[in-house]
Amino acid sequence: MSTLTQQELVLGLFEAAPATFLSLRQLGKESFYAQGMPALKSEEYKFTPIAKKLESGLTDFSPAKPVKISADQVKSAVFAGFEGVVLVFSNGQYLPELSNSSEGLTVNLLSKTENTPLGSIAKADKDPFTSLNQATFTDGLHLSIDNKNVIESPILLLQFHQAQGGQVISPRIWIEAGDFSKATFIDYQVSLDDAPYFVNKVVEIKGGVHADITYHSLQEESNQVIEVSNVVTDIQQDSQFTSTQITLSGDMVRNNLTLNLLGSNSVGNMYGLYLLHGKSHVDNHTNVDHTIPHAKSNELYKGILADQSRGVFNGKIFVRQIAQKTNAFQQNNNILLSDDAIINTKPQLEIWADDVKCSHGCTVGQLDEEALFYLQARGIDKITARGLLLYAFAGEVLDKIEEDSLRNYIVNQIQKRLGSNF
Repeated sequence: MSTLTQQELVLGLFEAAPATFLSLRQLGKESFYAQGMPALKSEEYKFTPIAKKLESGLTDFSPAKPVKISADQVKSAVFAGFEGVVLVFSNGQYLPELSNSSEGLTVNLLSKTENTPLGSIAKADKDPFTSLNQATFTDGLHLSIDNKNVIESPILLLQFHQAQGGQVISPRIWIEAGDFSKATFIDYQVSLDDAPYFVNKVVEIKGGVHADITYHSLQEESNQVIEVSNVVTDIQQDSQFTSTQITLSGDMVRNNLTLNLLGSNSVGNMYGLYLLHGKSHVDNHTNVDHTIPHAKSNELYKGILADQSRGVFNGKIFVRQIAQKTNAFQQNNNILLSDDAIINTKPQLEIWADDVKCSHGCTVGQLDEEALFYLQARGIDKITARGLLLYAFAGEVLDKIEEDSLRNYIVNQIQKRLGSNF
């Protein structure tokens, strides 16, 4: 994809968007022009040739317009047993007529919200796709939780996607949780058909002091989808942020997750599971920035790869010189079910403080043949035994999901994929 093509791409999307946020989008456009699409020589994207994939896999870089969504479609997509807030989107546009809310939660369009500091957490100059989203998004959603408000029921962001010929969907969400607040969000993306399209999403999360925020993301779109997701959060004093990223499908998916630990006694938890088959390519890039003493981060990502799928994990933990008494853990474990499956894993630590407790590691292997034989020797058929072992491997991540309806749904999908009941 030449520089001219890149500029034509963003210019067409930029001009198609309304005048709202014009100055912000102008900055995004300039930042994208300065960075360009990541080339193969780019260290951050060297295992994920997304520019080449976009060039070869998509034909129409126009913005996808919302499609009609029915109440029945919403009902069928919501997890069995789910009780909570449902916020519905069509190709990134919020649909209030199909949504509900909860006391203490304010839901509004970004265009109807004053003084929302978009781009202050997810900075356009840090990633070309963040700048592309900032240049081309048309509107988005502002979610605000009042101080001292505890929302017991989960908040489901139900995102329906359908576009033709490789159109672009650019969701933009701003979440702000007040002091001493608590909430759980579930970001669930659903394809309405198998047509290819490109999702370029940015979510900014700002937490107050003593806030407790959980953000689950379930990616289960069609195998034709190309997607980049940038989720960035600021975590303040005595606060906790927990992320769970589950990726079950897609053509090429890039998940960028950044945690900025900005206050003492802040905690960041990052969990992920990718279950890949066919020729799916999933790249998980995480970044934890310890900026202050007495903060903690905990990270565990696991992958199960079959067929000719490819996984990438790159986790960075950065401990600044002032951030003494940091406690940081990072681990990436993978099982390859095929000789043709590939995983590139690179856990990283950069430590400038001297009084810290930090560790990282990764493993790549196959199913334990002795354990498989042990189960078969006790009358369990091979497929079920294989499923039991894989579920035990994935269970450490799934157990982090406290919302029963979401966890049960994911377990059911894994059962179908592996062809056995656990």
